[in-house]
Amino acid sequence: MNRAWLAALSLAPLLGASQTLLQAAAMALLNSAAILIHRALMTPLRGRLDASSSLLASMLLAASVVTCQTLSLQAWALELRQSLGIYPELIALSCLLFEQSLGTTAQWRRVMLMLAGHCALFLLLGACRELLANGSLRLASLAPGALLLLGLLLALIKRACPKQATPTVKETADR
Repeated sequence: MNRAWLAALSLAPLLGASQTLLQAAAMALLNSAAILIHRALMTPLRGRLDASSSLLASMLLAASVVTCQTLSLQAWALELRQSLGIYPELIALSCLLFEQSLGTTAQWRRVMLMLAGHCALFLLLGACRELLANGSLRLASLAPGALLLLGLLLALIKRACPKQATPTVKETADR
């Protein structure tokens, strides 16, 4: 599975369902819960399945976890479910992205750090979009505005944390 496509597809819930802080918090919670449950259920299966069977099991498990979440939302939080649209179903892609990017080892510390960053990005983007949309910039409430705002936030984070910056071509060639 191509990781670049999977990463690009996992941006849809982040950009689409973060119009308000409540939506962003709900998506962050749903996303974290689904990824943790998926990861916990896949851990014992990885050692017993070959690569293709593991991928198929991962897809089926992600779809099952997300379906249970969606049905729970529909039963107990219908208004929130309707405001989130189709984006809770796309959390299955985030589960697959985490599974593909972290590989077969059970690195729970790394998973938790990545989830914390993902949740922080959801909440930060949701808060910024809500503040800007209620103010004078209506573009922030639309998906293109969210993409622009996400780019701005990531640039600010990269500027604030220069040690986390990606290596240059020369540094990569030296390794």
